[in-house]
Amino acid sequence: MEDRVKLKSMQRLWADSQLSGHNGDYLDALYDRYLEDPAQVEEHWRTFFDTLPAVDARQHEASHTPVREQFRSLARRPSSRGAPAAAASHEEKQIRVLQLINAHRFRAHQIADIDPLGLRERPHIPELEPAHHGLTEADLDRIFDTGSLAGVERASLREILELLDCTYAGHIGAEYMHITETGEKRWLQQRLESCAGPPRFSDETRQRILDRLTAAEGLERYLHNRYVGQKRFSLEGGDSLIPILDELIQRGGVHGVKELVIGMAHRGRLNVLVNIMGKTPAELFQEFEGRAGHEGSGSGDVKYHLGFSSDIQTRGGPVHINLAFNPSHLEIVDPVVEGSVRARQDRRRDTEGTSVVPVLIHGDAAFAGQGVVMETFNMSQSRGYSTKGTVHLVVNNQIGFTTSYQRDARSTQYCTDIAKMVNAPILHVNGDDPEAVLFVTRIALDYRMTYHKDVVIDLVCYRRHGHSEADEPTATQPLMYQSIKHKPSARGLYAQTLIDAGLIEPDAPEQMLQAYRDALDAGRSVVKELIPAEQSPYPHAVDWKPYIGQSCTTEVNTAIDAARLKQLWQGLSRLPEGFEIHSNVGKIMENRRKMTAGALSIDWGYAETMAYASLLTEGYPVRLSGQDSGRGTFFHRHAVISNQVDGTPYVPLRNISADQANFLVINSLLSEEAVLAFEYGYATTDPGTLVIWEAQFGDFANNAQVVIDQFISAGEQKWNRLCGLVMFLPHGYEGQGPEHSSARLERYLQLCAEQNIQVCVPTTPAQIFHLLRQQMLNTCRKPLVVMTPKSLLRHRLAVSRLEDLTEGGFHAVIPELDELDPAAVNRVILCSGKVYYDLLEKRREVELNDVAIIRLERLYPFPEGILRRILEQYPNVETYIWCQEEPKNQGAWYSTQHHLYASLPCDAPLEYAGRPFSAAPAVGYNWLHVQQQHRLVAEALGLESTGTGQ
Repeated sequence: MEDRVKLKSMQRLWADSQLSGHNGDYLDALYDRYLEDPAQVEEHWRTFFDTLPAVDARQHEASHTPVREQFRSLARRPSSRGAPAAAASHEEKQIRVLQLINAHRFRAHQIADIDPLGLRERPHIPELEPAHHGLTEADLDRIFDTGSLAGVERASLREILELLDCTYAGHIGAEYMHITETGEKRWLQQRLESCAGPPRFSDETRQRILDRLTAAEGLERYLHNRYVGQKRFSLEGGDSLIPILDELIQRGGVHGVKELVIGMAHRGRLNVLVNIMGKTPAELFQEFEGRAGHEGSGSGDVKYHLGFSSDIQTRGGPVHINLAFNPSHLEIVDPVVEGSVRARQDRRRDTEGTSVVPVLIHGDAAFAGQGVVMETFNMSQSRGYSTKGTVHLVVNNQIGFTTSYQRDARSTQYCTDIAKMVNAPILHVNGDDPEAVLFVTRIALDYRMTYHKDVVIDLVCYRRHGHSEADEPTATQPLMYQSIKHKPSARGLYAQTLIDAGLIEPDAPEQMLQAYRDALDAGRSVVKELIPAEQSPYPHAVDWKPYIGQSCTTEVNTAIDAARLKQLWQGLSRLPEGFEIHSNVGKIMENRRKMTAGALSIDWGYAETMAYASLLTEGYPVRLSGQDSGRGTFFHRHAVISNQVDGTPYVPLRNISADQANFLVINSLLSEEAVLAFEYGYATTDPGTLVIWEAQFGDFANNAQVVIDQFISAGEQKWNRLCGLVMFLPHGYEGQGPEHSSARLERYLQLCAEQNIQVCVPTTPAQIFHLLRQQMLNTCRKPLVVMTPKSLLRHRLAVSRLEDLTEGGFHAVIPELDELDPAAVNRVILCSGKVYYDLLEKRREVELNDVAIIRLERLYPFPEGILRRILEQYPNVETYIWCQEEPKNQGAWYSTQHHLYASLPCDAPLEYAGRPFSAAPAVGYNWLHVQQQHRLVAEALGLESTGTGQ
């Protein structure tokens, strides 16, 4: 009996090595010791190794054949006809049974019946056949240990095969063996295998499934007949999405979830809004008929882009549901949702993600094709962006517009293969089996709540109509749509199942459908668990009313007194005992001490740090992210300093005082699109936090252009979504070539309209200090685009006095600061950014006293009134010049001319001095850059004839 127990232990160890790969090296080493001297291993292992084909130590060393390969060799000893070796013992057969079980865990998903259309070719996989493992028909009724197979310890091979087929080759195809954590794999094994066949649900649950399918199909049929040919991106074919979401909400409530934030594109969105969120059909019908009013001002958006929020009652209490607004750019909403979720979790102090859960609904083609999906997965477990796991639902129509997945849509077997990069379990399920769908939904949510990691449900279904209802899909997919044309709906199939089971009467499905139609006709909400808005129990909502309709040009007091600056510096300068800083960082901190004392001019790094410190101690959290934001790309910030002894980081801004707000600085992953979208989502959810995204170089923001175009610049106009996000975009021409000079200022100015964003180009440390404080102290919440400096971070003239922080505020226009006689000025140069200092130095060098230089620090909203009053001081001006570093077709020239002309005296001409038209933002040769810079400065000052670029 003891030998049998030991053999079973050995077999379990072998099974575990197949499952995790973690014991393979151990078995190799054990076998090496056995070959060297059998007495070195325990007796039961000696007995086992004795059954392997004879290999002496020299042969083993020469071939480097690991012991697990010996095991596999043993299991594959059948003759050329596939018959097993006659001498195979029961113990050898036992090992082969364990191999067969693990083969199903690894590969049976490839033969699972997950396609409701039956069009997918399922491959022949020899490893899933008993004969491949040397097992014959004679073994079918032999009893074997099942190893780690959940639910049964011993069974006949026939019973084992039936269990494996039901679990892994039915309507569910489970991929989880790629996961590196053995505990997670065993948990999934237990949940999948313990049912010993198809899942079993109560009569009440099965009737609720039919009710949800009836709602899904009922709405689509109703809209199809009432609004013929109108776009709605029907859910038909993917109806099981509604039972999935219903279950996530209800089961989430039992788990203690308080908020569910959903992101999805068009397909099925209207169905979700009505049947899950509780939007009234009457409101939807008004949108179809073009009679819906848009709350507040703005352009509005099409009905299948709109968001919604509501409260749903569950068995575990109320759950707040939020459906994010989304443009047509499909997966771009993913990181926006994640950012919103992170803000909600931070607000609730939900560090484990138990209260707020993100749910992302994808299309199969977009999930495989959009790079932002990968970027979002890459953020999922990182410190600054983790939301402790996302439930991903792929509505897998098996087609992308007209693109076939089989030939053109991807290079992987599944659209979900990208999720393997984060070891996410992937549960493929046949959309026409709603009970299998419900089963995997429960597993998915429980996994997320247990392990706080991403999980994917691949709902394999179809699209009954074309990409939109106006399309004719048979023109490009004739075979697919021939199959779809005659296919019963998921509701029809499931209703018949319940009729056959005697659970409902034959006429019940049609009665349910008619009752649903009647509810739609009445225009009232069809979600029974909807909590009326006036009874909302949601206590964590942000009141945005104080921020609505506010102007960002309203002056606020942003100055702080010198005593407070000293107090802030005392907190910032404290270091942990024994903390050894880098010598260069030490010099910077010493200089900042002198700046606080008024003994040294203030630089950009000091002013920026003091802006954060002051806001933190006033109760405003600060979140700053970017690829090198801790130190700062240009070695100016040092928000994170490193101990030179052991490398431990220290963040002074987190340790100013005991009652300060939270400061989080993140060296982000190498992403612009997903990270900027994440920060946008965060900022739209939390107006009380200063949220900043910093580009490593300003032009890298073009990787996130869709976020800027669709969300940051247009979100308020389309969706009435306010956002106080700040973008730091390093900008300035220092001869660093086309990719590191321009932050593409012209793109942001071209997007400016209806007071939607702010675009500023601050040129002094005091300006950034007041600008950042103004962003929070003003009740306006508009995106702020800041062209931040590079060389000016240490320019000897780009400094401020201590008094500039303790007095005054942000200046939209900085007038001439040198002592010039206004009556003697006959030339005024208007400029913005770094070029000011080039102009100033040259003017002083040649002693021009008749040229005034005026800086525009805020280009939008344009300060026409302020500029006009400044220009009125110069009565004898003959020439007005706009000077810029950028090429004439770029920069502020074209987008700002109308504002400039409106500010000049009547009929006054305006000339241009700058680089000529160019396809590239800057030249790549430093000598040419210097030549161009000298020329444009000289032209602006009147030292050479103007006309560059004319």
